[in-house]
Amino acid sequence: MDNRSGEIEVFLRVVDGGSFAAAAKVLRVTPSAVSRTIARLEARLGVRLLQRTTRALTLTAEGEAFRVRAQAIAAEIDDLERSFTAARAEARGRLRVTASVPFGLHCLLPVLPEFLERHPQVSVDLSLTDALVDLVDQRMDVAVRHGPLRDSTLRARPLGASRWIVAAAPAYLQRHGTPRTPAELDRHNCLNFNFRRVLEGWNLRPAPGSANAPQRQAVHGNFYGNSGEALRLMAVAGAGIVRLAHFLIGADLAAGRLVPLLEDYAPGDREEIHALYLGHDKPAARVRAFVDFLVERATVTE
Repeated sequence: MDNRSGEIEVFLRVVDGGSFAAAAKVLRVTPSAVSRTIARLEARLGVRLLQRTTRALTLTAEGEAFRVRAQAIAAEIDDLERSFTAARAEARGRLRVTASVPFGLHCLLPVLPEFLERHPQVSVDLSLTDALVDLVDQRMDVAVRHGPLRDSTLRARPLGASRWIVAAAPAYLQRHGTPRTPAELDRHNCLNFNFRRVLEGWNLRPAPGSANAPQRQAVHGNFYGNSGEALRLMAVAGAGIVRLAHFLIGADLAAGRLVPLLEDYAPGDREEIHALYLGHDKPAARVRAFVDFLVERATVTE
């Protein structure tokens, strides 16, 4: 008990119990250890806090003043600990989230009102961007990321995976024809991402149904974007051919706004999606509740 908060606790136990022995029993230490702690406290303060007699301990005037302040400090510490215990038990506070534009628009925003209704003490600060965001530098609580995981310092919960599909609008195909093989993409306007981390070319098999490893088919076009949603909208408008995840263009395929292409050459690539958060053993309740909610309501299955 060599720290100041420990000395305050020992002092208050002595006052409450009326003796060193009573305080020692509660604290599970020896009476001599209690006596040494009180002596050290009095030496540091330069005043006597307790009058010791063979019958009892009584507070000096300085001891009484110290008791009042010490009890107030102990109460504040108890309130502080209870507030953090409650925060862990009940989701509350501001939650900073970053996700890709497509995931945010198509998977997160449709269900986010349900999360806020379940957890009325939480406010969500959402940033949608397809750029990689540093959770620590940007003070983010949760990030939704696509593709292989690279940062082992973050904890990850899988949110499913979505297969890649090459597609174009019927209007584009009417004007420019339908590519029948990957090599024919060289004659088409292919819309692509502008990220450095995106490899050049599209992953396609060299022959229909081939068991051979997929190859990178070089593609060219007049539009590059930093958002899958931007590429989707350009494709729906008939500007060119795209290769995007099914979760992003599934509704367009079902409605006929886009037509799947080169399906026989598709290698079965799937884009994994994860919810990432800093690697604490006990994350804040708002983080734990939000990640659990994503797993429950915002998973990608196709």
